[in-house]
Amino acid sequence: MSRLEQRLLQAWYQGGVVPWWASVLEPPYRLVAALRRGAYRRGWKRSGHPGCPVIVIGNLTAGGAGKTPLAIWLLQALAQGGRRPALVSRGYGGAEPAVPHRVAASDAPETAGDEPLLVLRETGLPVWVCRDRLAAARAAVADGADVIVADDGLQHYRLRRDFEILVVDAQRGFGNGRLLPAGPLRESVARLAEVDAVVCNGSGPHCPAQGLRMILSGSEAVRLDGGARRALDSFAGGTVHAVAGIGHPERFFALLEAHGLAVQRHPLPDHGRVPSALLAPADGRPVLMTSKDAMRCRGMAVAADAWEVPVRATLQDEGEPLLSRLATCLAMSEA
Repeated sequence: MSRLEQRLLQAWYQGGVVPWWASVLEPPYRLVAALRRGAYRRGWKRSGHPGCPVIVIGNLTAGGAGKTPLAIWLLQALAQGGRRPALVSRGYGGAEPAVPHRVAASDAPETAGDEPLLVLRETGLPVWVCRDRLAAARAAVADGADVIVADDGLQHYRLRRDFEILVVDAQRGFGNGRLLPAGPLRESVARLAEVDAVVCNGSGPHCPAQGLRMILSGSEAVRLDGGARRALDSFAGGTVHAVAGIGHPERFFALLEAHGLAVQRHPLPDHGRVPSALLAPADGRPVLMTSKDAMRCRGMAVAADAWEVPVRATLQDEGEPLLSRLATCLAMSEA
C-alpha cells in the first residue's frame, strides 16, 4: 500500500489531517456526482430495465465493505427458494468487457475479475460481466435468469433497480463523513434513507439503527494446490504471513488473530497483485490469504503452498427480515 493511500486512509478513518488538495477536489466531485444522478432521474441520461426484478448490492464508501460475501449468500438463498438468479458485475480488476461475457471457471482473473470468479466458484450460478451492467443484465435474462443481483452497482444508475441493499462496514462506518477524495464517500450519507435495506458487516459500533447484522466467519485454510485443509487453530503458536488485497485488510488480520495466530501483516490495494516474494517468503513461514487474493494466485507455481481462508456470511435472524421484505418487493414487481 502506497504512502498516499495510507495517508488518505488515516485522514478518512483515523482523524488524520485531510490533504489540502483533497479538500479542494471535494466540491467538484460532489457537483459531478449530483449532476450525474440528476441527469438519470430527469431522463437526460438513458437508463433501462432488463425485464425481471433487479437487486442491487452496494456501499457508499470507496473500497470493500463485504458486498461479495453478501451477494453469494443472497444468490444461494434465492436459488434455494426456487428462483433462477444471476449475478452481474463490472468485473473490476479484469478486462471489463464492452460486451457481456458469461464467466467460465476457466477464465483468468485478468479476464473476468477476481470477485466474479469467486462468486461462480461458490454458487455455480450464472455470472455475467460487462462495464455496462444493463447490457449484462439483459444478457443474463436472455440466458434464463428470472432475478438479477448486481454486485457493487449502487451508483450505476444506468441499470434501474427494484431493491437496493446498502452494506456498511460496522467497524469503520462512513469515516469522516466527507466525499471523495477528502473522505471515503462516493455519495452523501443522505442516500442511506433512500435504500430498501441496510446490512452491517461486523460487530462494530457504526451500524445504522435499521441495519441487519452480518458476520463473516472462517475456521479453516485450504492450500492453493488443493492438496490439504487445515483448521486455522492449527497455525496457532507460530507467526504467519497474512496477505489481504481487500477494501479493509484489517478485518482479515483480526479474523486470523481471533484464532490465536501471530500475524505479519501484508495489506495490499483492493484487487491488487500479490508480489511473488510474498508467496514464497524467505523465512518459510506459512502464507495465508483471502479468497479474493487466492483467485488471482491460483495456478501460479510459486503460490502452490500458500493457503486460502474462505469466509461465509451469517446474517442476523438467518436473514429473514431481509428475505421477507425482498419477497414482497419481488411479488410486487412481477404483479
